[in-house]
Amino acid sequence: MKCYDAGVYLAANLEGVMRTPSLLAAAILLSAAAGAPNIAKAMEGSNPAPPQTQPPSGTKGTDTKGGTDSTKGTKTKSDKSGAVEDFYKGWHKAYALIYDRADYAGGIAVLRAMGYDDNADVATLIGYASRKLGRYDDAKLWYDRALAADPNHALTWSYYGMWHAEQGNILKAKDDLEKVKSICGNTTCREYTALKAAIDGTVTY
Repeated sequence: MKCYDAGVYLAANLEGVMRTPSLLAAAILLSAAAGAPNIAKAMEGSNPAPPQTQPPSGTKGTDTKGGTDSTKGTKTKSDKSGAVEDFYKGWHKAYALIYDRADYAGGIAVLRAMGYDDNADVATLIGYASRKLGRYDDAKLWYDRALAADPNHALTWSYYGMWHAEQGNILKAKDDLEKVKSICGNTTCREYTALKAAIDGTVTY
């Protein structure tokens, strides 16, 4: 073999040896990723149903005779549409902070400032953000508040089940799963499949 050919052969083999650790490392990373739970995207809708009630500041006044004063606190059609618009502005801002930026504290602050604490969608999202911050007691309070407003709020039950699962209470999480199934009427709705995956440990929300 010529010296030139031997040099080329040696260089090629050295390149292969150097490349092997990189390929091995990549394979290990892929293997680890395959075995780890996936981080799921948001389940909460970006456009929930408009609120049925307005913030406390919109309550009607009363006249001196105890009747309703039509001139105080009366909401016109434009006032109501403006309130709904404000609701969605706040919601979309909080949604982006929580789900897109993982700024859970910032999202909670925006939701609280909206003045719709007793709205099931708002309370559920505050509960979710609280859970992501590790504030499990706060999360429970907000999930309970959401269910007080809407006992059949499937997403609240789904997130509540994840709250139980994260703390090792799988039996209670499965009870919540059955509740979601009852509300949805099937086992294919997203709230059911997401909670099922969380209980199985294949997805993290």
